[in-house]
Amino acid sequence: MKIRIATVLPALILAVSPVLWSQDQAAIQQRVAELKQSIAANRAKLTKYQWQQNTVVTIKGVPKKDEAMSCRYAPDGTVQKTSLGPGPIPQQQPPGGLKGKIAAKKIAEMKDYTERLKSLVSHYAPPNPEMIQNAVRAGNVSIDALGGIATLTFANFYKPGDKVAFGFDTAAKKLVSYDVNTYLDDPKTDVVTMTNKFDSLQDGTTYLAETVLSSEGKQIQITTTNSNYEPVT
Repeated sequence: MKIRIATVLPALILAVSPVLWSQDQAAIQQRVAELKQSIAANRAKLTKYQWQQNTVVTIKGVPKKDEAMSCRYAPDGTVQKTSLGPGPIPQQQPPGGLKGKIAAKKIAEMKDYTERLKSLVSHYAPPNPEMIQNAVRAGNVSIDALGGIATLTFANFYKPGDKVAFGFDTAAKKLVSYDVNTYLDDPKTDVVTMTNKFDSLQDGTTYLAETVLSSEGKQIQITTTNSNYEPVT
């Protein structure tokens, strides 16, 4: 009896696909659970530390702000920041007359945009376990494993069309990377990206070493580094 491949192959694919889909879903559920547990446990460890945070803001490649902050967790879980200086980089005084008014308006608009940018990022960092679970329920998660790192990619995480990717070390059970691709107003012309790099303290506690936030349309880049971690006394 002759068996036609054209007939058997589609049926085989249909039979195997649900199995593969089920395996993927099981892997996603497992890694998401480990990710959430890791984030919560690590955050609890970080509350015992104080550290220094440096923020550099550049617009079109020109430094506009370089600020150092002393940081520590408050009892309610928020991060308290105390300025260490020096703050905004001194700028030349704008010219008078009409040119001065135009320059002042542009400065005000850029400041407003930067504040809106920071507000947008607050919905992504630090990672919100509830938003992670919502994305899982909506079926907006995919997983890719390579070299001991499971990359969990979440679509429509906070805004329609955005994308968030967690790099999770499956052996050490810790977060190693966290990348965001989103937008402020227009998803085509107002793209915002954020890359996060992590490092570890001597006791194994993972901390966010560097965050680079970029607005392609406005050519704004905000680089934040965290260092000098010390136990709270």
